[in-house]
Amino acid sequence: MLRWIYDGDKMKLNLSNVKIIKCETFCSRLMGFMFKRKKINYGLLFENCNSIHTLFMFQKIDVIMTDAKNNILYIYKGLPPFRIILPKKGVKKVYELPLNTIEKLNIKESN
Repeated sequence: MLRWIYDGDKMKLNLSNVKIIKCETFCSRLMGFMFKRKKINYGLLFENCNSIHTLFMFQKIDVIMTDAKNNILYIYKGLPPFRIILPKKGVKKVYELPLNTIEKLNIKESN
Protein backbone atom coordinates (compact mmCIF):
# COMPACT_ATOMS: atom_id res chain seq x y z
CA MET A 1 0.00 0.00 0.00
CA LEU A 2 0.93 3.62 -0.23
CA ARG A 3 2.71 4.71 2.94
CA TRP A 4 3.97 7.95 4.35
CA ILE A 5 7.05 8.74 6.40
CA TYR A 6 7.05 11.47 9.04
CA ASP A 7 10.18 13.61 8.70
CA GLY A 8 10.12 16.45 11.22
CA ASP A 9 7.16 18.60 10.24
CA LYS A 10 6.84 17.11 6.76
CA MET A 11 4.96 14.08 5.50
CA LYS A 12 6.81 12.21 2.76
CA LEU A 13 5.29 9.64 0.47
CA ASN A 14 6.85 6.21 0.22
CA LEU A 15 5.45 4.47 -2.83
CA SER A 16 7.28 1.16 -2.53
CA ASN A 17 4.13 -0.94 -2.02
CA VAL A 18 1.61 0.50 -4.46
CA LYS A 19 1.39 0.20 -8.23
CA ILE A 20 2.00 3.65 -9.67
CA ILE A 21 2.03 4.27 -13.40
CA LYS A 22 4.12 7.25 -14.48
CA CYS A 23 2.35 9.36 -17.11
CA GLU A 24 5.09 10.62 -19.41
CA THR A 25 3.58 11.01 -22.87
CA PHE A 26 1.23 13.77 -23.94
CA CYS A 27 -1.64 11.29 -24.38
CA SER A 28 -1.14 9.53 -21.04
CA ARG A 29 -0.95 12.89 -19.25
CA LEU A 30 -4.05 14.17 -21.01
CA MET A 31 -6.14 11.03 -20.50
CA GLY A 32 -5.20 9.97 -16.96
CA PHE A 33 -8.28 8.15 -15.62
CA MET A 34 -10.68 9.70 -18.17
CA PHE A 35 -13.31 7.27 -19.48
CA LYS A 36 -12.27 4.47 -17.06
CA ARG A 37 -15.40 2.57 -16.03
CA LYS A 38 -13.72 -0.28 -14.13
CA LYS A 39 -12.84 0.32 -10.49
CA ILE A 40 -9.49 2.10 -10.22
CA ASN A 41 -6.97 -0.04 -8.29
CA TYR A 42 -3.67 1.69 -9.14
CA GLY A 43 -2.29 5.19 -9.07
CA LEU A 44 -0.98 7.63 -11.64
CA LEU A 45 2.02 9.93 -11.23
CA PHE A 46 2.24 13.22 -13.11
CA GLU A 47 5.69 14.81 -12.74
CA ASN A 48 6.26 18.51 -13.45
CA CYS A 49 2.57 19.09 -12.91
CA ASN A 50 0.79 21.45 -10.51
CA SER A 51 -2.85 21.20 -11.61
CA ILE A 52 -5.26 18.51 -12.80
CA HIS A 53 -8.80 17.99 -14.00
CA THR A 54 -11.30 15.18 -13.55
CA LEU A 55 -13.25 15.92 -16.71
CA PHE A 56 -14.92 12.88 -18.28
CA MET A 57 -14.13 10.65 -15.32
CA PHE A 58 -16.76 8.26 -14.00
CA GLN A 59 -15.59 7.86 -10.41
CA LYS A 60 -14.12 9.85 -7.55
CA ILE A 61 -10.40 9.73 -6.86
CA ASP A 62 -7.98 10.79 -4.14
CA VAL A 63 -5.26 13.26 -5.12
CA ILE A 64 -1.95 14.01 -3.43
CA MET A 65 0.18 16.94 -4.57
CA THR A 66 3.84 17.02 -3.52
CA ASP A 67 6.99 19.01 -4.05
CA ALA A 68 9.99 17.55 -5.91
CA LYS A 69 11.11 15.63 -2.77
CA ASN A 70 7.66 14.04 -2.25
CA ASN A 71 6.75 16.26 0.72
CA ILE A 72 2.96 16.34 0.79
CA LEU A 73 1.62 19.84 0.15
CA TYR A 74 -2.07 19.26 -0.68
CA ILE A 75 -4.52 16.39 -0.42
CA TYR A 76 -7.95 15.99 -1.94
CA LYS A 77 -10.16 13.18 -0.68
CA GLY A 78 -12.90 11.89 -2.96
CA LEU A 79 -12.45 14.45 -5.72
CA PRO A 80 -15.57 14.09 -7.90
CA PRO A 81 -15.69 14.01 -11.69
CA PHE A 82 -15.76 17.27 -13.66
CA ARG A 83 -13.61 19.27 -11.24
CA ILE A 84 -10.48 21.32 -11.88
CA ILE A 85 -7.65 21.89 -9.41
CA LEU A 86 -5.99 25.13 -10.43
CA PRO A 87 -2.18 25.44 -10.33
CA LYS A 88 -0.71 25.28 -6.82
CA LYS A 89 2.53 26.99 -5.81
CA GLY A 90 5.40 24.63 -5.02
CA VAL A 91 3.74 21.52 -6.46
CA LYS A 92 5.94 19.42 -8.75
CA LYS A 93 4.21 16.01 -8.64
CA VAL A 94 0.58 14.93 -8.62
CA TYR A 95 -0.57 11.45 -7.62
CA GLU A 96 -4.06 10.35 -8.66
CA LEU A 97 -5.07 7.42 -6.45
CA PRO A 98 -8.00 5.09 -5.91
CA LEU A 99 -10.83 6.47 -3.79
CA ASN A 100 -10.30 6.24 0.00
CA THR A 101 -6.51 5.68 -0.22
CA ILE A 102 -5.84 8.84 1.79
CA GLU A 103 -8.34 7.94 4.50
CA LYS A 104 -7.24 4.29 4.79
CA LEU A 105 -3.63 5.31 5.29
CA ASN A 106 -4.35 8.38 7.42
CA ILE A 107 -2.27 10.64 5.16
CA LYS A 108 -2.12 14.32 6.14
CA GLU A 109 -0.69 17.48 4.62
CA SER A 110 2.70 18.81 5.75
CA ASN A 111 2.61 21.74 8.15
